[in-house]
Amino acid sequence: MSSRWSRDTVKTSLGTLYLVPTPIGNLEDMTPRAVRLLREVHWVACEDTRVTGRLLKHFDIQKPLVSYHEFNERARAEQLIEVLRTGESIAVVSDAGSPGISDPAYRIVRMAMEHDVTVTPLPGACAIIPALTGSGLPTDRFFFEGFLPVKSTARRKRLERLREFEHTLVFYESVHRLTRCLGDMAEVLGERQACIAREISKKFEEFLRGSLPELAAVSEKRSLKGEFVIVVAGKPKRGKGEHA
Repeated sequence: MSSRWSRDTVKTSLGTLYLVPTPIGNLEDMTPRAVRLLREVHWVACEDTRVTGRLLKHFDIQKPLVSYHEFNERARAEQLIEVLRTGESIAVVSDAGSPGISDPAYRIVRMAMEHDVTVTPLPGACAIIPALTGSGLPTDRFFFEGFLPVKSTARRKRLERLREFEHTLVFYESVHRLTRCLGDMAEVLGERQACIAREISKKFEEFLRGSLPELAAVSEKRSLKGEFVIVVAGKPKRGKGEHA
């Protein structure tokens, strides 16, 4: 009789570190595999135990939670590695989206690799891809910058470095800096086409498209709320016969 094993069920002397994406808004985006693994692991390491506690309660999952965030990342990662070395498995989750994408996870993944612990990342919710595919801008090559610097001077300096990229550019931005960020983008990158993806997968999801100056004006006028991904066209390619 043949038996079928998934990689998730293979037992080793060391535990497995799972990187489990969680919904960025719509709970229906939680995958069956993610739910199963959260039920099977020994521990769940999360940014905010209150946020993750509510998520687990929704799916009727009871697991011990341990905080793992940017302020305790180094010390907690060392503790979690010790747990993994005893053979217990751990799921790392962020408050929303995929762990490691503008969220803690890098350090514990590196440490797990150094200790020969298996790291299994699950595919799942992440704001970058729906923002990009819904933007109407080229998707074949893109560059994810994440959050730009908080201060305008540093932000413009970074944008000047990105100005020569021909890839579509993808950014995260907070509600408190959105208008100022779009203004800096308009000044540095000019009239490029762009898209603001707001509240992806949530009730008030919205895609605003136009030139950077137009979007900066819309943001200032409407005082947009929510969580944002900004997608910006790359540097236009020179046509034949054009010179630098």
